Amino acid sequence: MRKSEAGAPATPTIQVIERMFALIDVLASREEAVSLKEISERTGLHPSTTHRILNDLATGRFVERPEAGSYRLGMRLLELGNLVKGRLNVRDAALAPMRELHKQIQQPVNLSMRQGDEIVYIERAYSERSGMQVVRAIGGRAPLHLTSTGKLFLAADEPQRVRAYATRTGLAGHTRNSITQLPLLERELAKARQYGIARDNEELELGVRCMAAGIYDDQSKLVAGLSISAPADRLDEGWLTKLQATASEISAALGYRASHTKAAA
Repeated sequence: MRKSEAGAPATPTIQVIERMFALIDVLASREEAVSLKEISERTGLHPSTTHRILNDLATGRFVERPEAGSYRLGMRLLELGNLVKGRLNVRDAALAPMRELHKQIQQPVNLSMRQGDEIVYIERAYSERSGMQVVRAIGGRAPLHLTSTGKLFLAADEPQRVRAYATRTGLAGHTRNSITQLPLLERELAKARQYGIARDNEELELGVRCMAAGIYDDQSKLVAGLSISAPADRLDEGWLTKLQATASEISAALGYRASHTKAAA
C-alpha cells in the first residue's frame, strides 16, 4: 500500500482492490467458514458485490467455498505465504556466509531460486571496488537449462518432468555453447546428480562461466542454489570446495542434515 503524508497506510487507488482486501480481512479473522450474509454485513458491501468478488477470488484459489453460501481463505494464500517464507529464510541464512565467501574469492556470489521454468536471483554478494566482475541483478531471471543453479533444479526433477520442460521451452539457446539438445542436457544433469554441483560454461553469456552448489532445507528439499559467476578465464576450480562448504553451512542453518558428502567433479 501507499503511505499517506502522515505515514499511515493509504487506501488502494482501485476500489475493487480495496473491497477485496476488506473481504480477505474478514475471512482471516475467523477459523471457520463465514456466510455471505455476515461477510456482506461486516464489510458494508452489497451482497451481490460481495458474491461477485468472492467468486472471482475463488477462481484464483484465494478463497474456497466449503459449501454453498459460505467462504474461507484458500490454499493459494498458503502456497504464496510458504513461498515468501522460504525465500526470506533462505536469504536470511545465506547473506552472512555469502559475504564471507565473497571475501575469500573476490568474485560475486549469487543466491537464486526456481520459479517455474526459470531461476530468479534473490541475493548477491559483491564489491563495487573490485575489478572486472559478473554481477547478476537481483530479480533477474534466466532459463533453467542455461544456468548452473537451474541445472541443479532440473537434476532434482524426475526424467519425465525434464522432458516436459524441454518440450515447453524448446531448449532455446543464448550462445554457441548453450545446450539445446535433450540427450546432452540429460548427460549434464546426470553429472550434477552424481557430484552435487553444476556448471555453466558460457551457455547463458559468452565470456562468463559459473559453478553452483545446492542449498537444502530441513526436509532435504533443494530450495536454492549458490553460485559463483566470473569471467571465463578467471574462474578458479579451487573455489569449488569453498562454494560447497558455504552451501552446506547455509543448508545446515535451514535444518538440513546430510547423510553423505558427494565428491567434487
